[in-house]
Amino acid sequence: MTPGDFDIFALAPLLALTATSLLVMLIEAVVKTSEKISYWLSLCGLVVSIVASFATVNLSGTTLQQMINVGGMGSIFSAMFSISALGTIILARDYLEREGAHFGEFYLLILFSTMGMVLMATAADLIIIFLGLELMSICFYILAGFMRKRALSNESALKYFLLGAFATGFLLYGIALIYGASGSTKISFLVHNYGIISVSPFFWIGIGLLFIGLAFKVGGVPFHMWIPDVYQGAPTPVSGFMSTGGKAAAFAAIILVFLTSDTSLGDGVAKMIIIVSALSMIVGNIVAISQTNLKRMLAYSSIAHAGYILVGIAANNQIGKSGVIFYLFSYTFMNLGAFGILSLMEREEKNLSYDDYSGLGFRHPVLAAFMSIFLFSLAGIPPFAGFFGKYYVFVAAIDAGLTWLAILGVLMSVVSVYYYLRLIVVMYFREGDQQLPVTISRASYAVIILCILAVVELGVYPSSLLSIITAF
Repeated sequence: MTPGDFDIFALAPLLALTATSLLVMLIEAVVKTSEKISYWLSLCGLVVSIVASFATVNLSGTTLQQMINVGGMGSIFSAMFSISALGTIILARDYLEREGAHFGEFYLLILFSTMGMVLMATAADLIIIFLGLELMSICFYILAGFMRKRALSNESALKYFLLGAFATGFLLYGIALIYGASGSTKISFLVHNYGIISVSPFFWIGIGLLFIGLAFKVGGVPFHMWIPDVYQGAPTPVSGFMSTGGKAAAFAAIILVFLTSDTSLGDGVAKMIIIVSALSMIVGNIVAISQTNLKRMLAYSSIAHAGYILVGIAANNQIGKSGVIFYLFSYTFMNLGAFGILSLMEREEKNLSYDDYSGLGFRHPVLAAFMSIFLFSLAGIPPFAGFFGKYYVFVAAIDAGLTWLAILGVLMSVVSVYYYLRLIVVMYFREGDQQLPVTISRASYAVIILCILAVVELGVYPSSLLSIITAF
């Protein structure tokens, strides 16, 4: 089914987010105490976006003068981003009220950043990727510094802004060189005329710079720099949103540019992706071992997972593409749940170290059990979703002749077991001195439970999602 006369229907996920964002912005401007209204309106808009994403998944083609792809992979990613935003908003409400920073602007920024993510995932033109990236990034800069009375939050916002400025520079210069070499920024034109364009060295330099710009956003080594500092200083629900939706959006753009066809990536670009993948797995996992702050541990873990996902990108085959999308879906639920539990436990930047979780298995057995499941899944232990996510990208690498990269990924996964299980050991095998008061709303509990169900379901029945991904 092609868009044809159904352009409005084809754009339904993006239009739902846009209409909701503008309505929330209007309410914030005219109503003084608008937090509750903005909260419920944001939830309704995101639910509509999720429904619209699944309703348009059967479409194919482009719209808006061939600038936006509709249906297929774009709709799958739109659903992923909207689910991540929905969970973040629900979890953030308790956190913001507890920390005295419950303002309606928070929900507006989440909605606008989700719009940017959807633009990146549905882009049919490099300019749309840039617009989506900037819309998402500007919102993230503000969200990282949302707790403006905290020094760490201000530091987080400044560092993320500088990091984003570097990424933007690389990305724009890369797009300019690609345009100079090809005369177009349309992705389909670049793919169909690959044989002619690829003889230009400027094209390959542009592609390399484009990848570097996106690598900053996924947190790949050596472009990770201040990512752990940003995650530590940002409000905990925001850190979870950055590591799920933000990372998935950047990978969606990488898939659109680098895995659109079966043509070669070029030796230089392919080697660069492989090197970044290997370094991310090694540095992310090894440095995570020495962390005492759980948000920093999950930040380095996020860097390592970026390395695993890049294994599927480096494979440059259909198995790798499907494996990457499956991994991103699984990772969204795993990390959203893990950061969600941290946000429920946190009190004024406290209760974020390993020692603070001593004896949690006895004081809050349900929360400890949920956290353990997320950690097992992040470590890649069956029968959870994380295991199959890694399995598919490693199989893709072996199929592409990159067996050594797959072996490195397996070895680094074994290393990651140490710092994930360390928290489980602390929760169940150490006695805690302090009593952590935890008040959880039903909505927050529902988000955590849904994340658990998704992690288990995707681990036991991975074909339920993989069949949808491979169909489009």
